[in-house]
Amino acid sequence: MRVVSLLPAATEIVAALGMTERLVGISHECDHPADVVDRPRVTHCPIHGNHLESAAADRWVSEALRTTGTLYTMDEPLMRRLRPDVIITQRLCDVCAVGYDSVTSFAATLPGPPRVVNLEPSSLGDILEDIRRVARALEVAERGDSLVEALEARIEAVRSRVRGATRPRSVLLEWIAPPFSTGHWGPELVEIAGGDEVLGKPGQDAARISWEAVTAAAPAVLVLACCGYDVGRTLADLPLLRALPGWGRLPAVETGEVWIVDGSAYVSRPGPRIVDSLEIMAAILHPDRCRAELPGDAFRRIPPEALAPIGPAAGVPLSGACRDR
Repeated sequence: MRVVSLLPAATEIVAALGMTERLVGISHECDHPADVVDRPRVTHCPIHGNHLESAAADRWVSEALRTTGTLYTMDEPLMRRLRPDVIITQRLCDVCAVGYDSVTSFAATLPGPPRVVNLEPSSLGDILEDIRRVARALEVAERGDSLVEALEARIEAVRSRVRGATRPRSVLLEWIAPPFSTGHWGPELVEIAGGDEVLGKPGQDAARISWEAVTAAAPAVLVLACCGYDVGRTLADLPLLRALPGWGRLPAVETGEVWIVDGSAYVSRPGPRIVDSLEIMAAILHPDRCRAELPGDAFRRIPPEALAPIGPAAGVPLSGACRDR
């Protein structure tokens, strides 16, 4: 069986099922585990790896979707040479991968044709079911059941550890400029981890919100997990928030409870590491009860000196980037 994965999460699912050797092609974003990164890349995005500032990235995405309807290209000649039996893709988000209709239309022209597996999760339970769905497509259903059982045990362990704890008011942002509240499984992660997510709507898309909505929410804990960005890239954009009115008066800022999570690898990636994301949230919200045994670049508490307001609150002009907002 020859498998092409058009999603980082799908690649991780295939690997976690012990089927890495079946992967003959992956997307431009697939970067985990390490033994898959040498596979042929079948998709391309012009800004991948360019590390644009978040407001500039938002403008590019909006313009690309308006003018072309897509952010990605698929290497169709390479796909033909790879001769996949299974293609794993998604229909959840136009910003996350090649459009589903484009994939299915192209797949219909290939010998076979290959089976197209659609992953479209909106909750933690959906992600676990997607693991089973991929396992069935790869004819290793038992492995899928075993993997899901292990992940469910870790989820229940987090529930148990935070049971009875006070739930801090929490805001999980999936983008900085403009602010986007969390959606889909994000609010569920916060809830299971023992927090009260006051802006995100479970099962719904991440949503653009006003900065005034964030300040009105008055979070005791603020978590920044920008979709597609690692900790370092998100930290570089923190001045965009520090220059906004009311930043310094947020309870989370006043008490130093502002955190950055690698949104690319964890919160925004609906594969097996979504449970790592849950454990990260629990370690942030209830460090006295929970720990996350993960690499040091997975998440980081922002030091107090990096939280100080800048711009008007500090008596200096806003940067050009902030004026553009």
